[in-house]
Amino acid sequence: MTSHSAAVLAAGLVWLLSAVLVVPWLAAGESSSSSSVADDCQRSCGRVDIPFPFGMGPDHCMLTRDFRITCEDVGNGVRKAPFLANFTNVEVLNISLEQGQAQVLNPISSYCYNATVQQWDEWTWDLSSTSYTFSNTANKFTVVGCRALAYIGNTKGNTSAMYQTGCVSMCFQGSMDLNACSGMGCCQTGIPKGLKYYHVWFDKRLNTSGIDDGTGGSVDPCSFAVLMDSSNNISSPEFNDSNNSPSEFNSSRGGKAPVVLDWSIGHDDCKTAVRNNNPAGYACRSINSSCSDATSGRGYICKCNQGFEGNPYISDGCKDINECKHPDKYNCSGACTNTIGSYNCRPKEAFPRGALIAAGILLVFVVALIAFLSIEVFRNKEKKKRQGFFQQHGGQMLLQIIEKDANNIAFKLYERKDLVKATRRFHKDNVVGEGTHGTVYKAILGTATTVAVKRCKQIDKSRTDEFVQELVVACRVSHPNIVRLLGCCLHFEAPMLVYEFVPNGTLRDLLHGSPRRRVVTLPTRLRIAAETAEALAHLHSPPRPTLHGDVKPDNILLGDGWVAKVSDFGCSTINDNVQVVPKGTLAYLDPEFLQDRQITEKTDVYSFGIVLIELLTGKNPLAEEWKKLTVMFQNSMRNGTLGDLLDADIVEEWSMGLIYEVAKLVSRCIAAPGKTRPDMRQVAKELRGFSDEMPESSEARVALGFEDRSRYSYTATEGETTGFSNLSALSTELAR
Repeated sequence: MTSHSAAVLAAGLVWLLSAVLVVPWLAAGESSSSSSVADDCQRSCGRVDIPFPFGMGPDHCMLTRDFRITCEDVGNGVRKAPFLANFTNVEVLNISLEQGQAQVLNPISSYCYNATVQQWDEWTWDLSSTSYTFSNTANKFTVVGCRALAYIGNTKGNTSAMYQTGCVSMCFQGSMDLNACSGMGCCQTGIPKGLKYYHVWFDKRLNTSGIDDGTGGSVDPCSFAVLMDSSNNISSPEFNDSNNSPSEFNSSRGGKAPVVLDWSIGHDDCKTAVRNNNPAGYACRSINSSCSDATSGRGYICKCNQGFEGNPYISDGCKDINECKHPDKYNCSGACTNTIGSYNCRPKEAFPRGALIAAGILLVFVVALIAFLSIEVFRNKEKKKRQGFFQQHGGQMLLQIIEKDANNIAFKLYERKDLVKATRRFHKDNVVGEGTHGTVYKAILGTATTVAVKRCKQIDKSRTDEFVQELVVACRVSHPNIVRLLGCCLHFEAPMLVYEFVPNGTLRDLLHGSPRRRVVTLPTRLRIAAETAEALAHLHSPPRPTLHGDVKPDNILLGDGWVAKVSDFGCSTINDNVQVVPKGTLAYLDPEFLQDRQITEKTDVYSFGIVLIELLTGKNPLAEEWKKLTVMFQNSMRNGTLGDLLDADIVEEWSMGLIYEVAKLVSRCIAAPGKTRPDMRQVAKELRGFSDEMPESSEARVALGFEDRSRYSYTATEGETTGFSNLSALSTELAR
């Protein structure tokens, strides 16, 4: 063997010997570290469990010395209790790994008063530089006594982060209410988050001198204060007997009360601790654990993941919870199967699967059959109900009349479903008017036909024949200035009448529409008045005169080319035996009607006269300031001051003569008694003459004919004019 080979062999033997010696040493060290936590460390003292990171004995039994516990004899060999080793005489009652808290006993401070000697003991507790913090969520500063004021604060040194609070406890004749602890013998207040030091002291200016207990004796002279666990019932027998005296609160636990300390690991948060993960720096050892930042102060605590329980600070310390063994906590009324971190609960099968399927099919069939029969019963009931409405409103009689005279009557009976669809189930957004005799809806039949549907008010059953005859007469009315009746539907509780749709609103909209009414020339007003008068005259004419009964601007619609069309007369004879003053139209009603309740032709003449006044003056008789417009008009005619009342838009020197002639016609229309008034044929003839005398220009009509009334402004700034202003000026010039 060469010297080189001998050297290599020697080096190999040295390496092998080192491995044999070192590896078992490392393994033994690791085994010792992990097993020592569980095996050779005492884990209870008295009745209190001491889980890691807390420990007693050697250093490896605890995480750090902050968590060292000493087990001491406190009952002459009868009872042992754990104490925090780094504090003087702090007994541990309970340690919670889940909450990161420890419940310990805290001395109660006292202040006893007499006339010559005042005894008190103040208390301070410093947790600085430790892993503990006084829990602000679990503790309350509590004061017990009569006429007692105690303070708690962190007045340590000259720190600028000063905290101080307190509470006052009073009582009447020694009476105390420890249940509420709201000031009657007992009071409580909270502490701030992150408190590590506190000092308790009393205000010695308050004492029990002069308080009578109600029997001539004196009350307990002592007051007590302590920071304590607020979940502990102060008034329970554990703290006092039935006398509820302050001294018994102190003596019931030997001058100490439970207080909760939050504890945490180190000073790093979870993110930093995980990043620096190593056996010495990260305490969450169990693979089924997670880190949670401390809620009070710095550091973190470890928790077992959901579905696991145990100690997250030791390897394999978090064990799977077998939820199936705890049915009181984990509800499962079926077959329970445990899984890692959770459990499955399969409902028990009360019946065989096949029977369940068959029962389900049968149930579906029965439900479907019941639903079908219910729908059929409902449909038949509705059909009979609608047919009853049809007969009640004279539908059969109307059918016979239409069939008998089909060539002369262009009248259609509409289906209920068509009107319901066309009005979107009579949606409020489709309402375009509220008349005396019913509500009017805009409706679209089919895809393009726009009509107006009027829901009439209830009819008098005794007047059914007259109602049918009135429909026949109304559908035969053919006049360019009367809204045409197209048909009806009698399958509703109240009749539905279908009219042609008039698109440009009402005369009231034209004269008083918002935000600002447009300029309406005198020729336009005279034309509208003449067309309206001719329509009313046509209604009043033989062979079957029809009275309107509610002539007003709302019932004078404006069609294409702003042609006047009289509406709201189709239901006017439905219930004539009871005449009701229409709401909101009192200003247009004949005073004679208000006396005898009889509508005549002259009643319509009077109402039309008020409409003429409105056309001349531009004033709204329904407005509060113009309620006496009729009287004002009559006075102006007598006093010769008509010009002051006229609408400024029509006042021109050249037109005053014609306006005065119209005003004289108005005076005759509203004259009393009614028999002296002209009839509508006479009124229409005179107005047509006035209108022909001052013809309306086509430009004036165009000026009125824009689509959206709210889109335009009728004002012009200095130096510019609007298209509307130009057309109005042109209309006035042409009229001249």
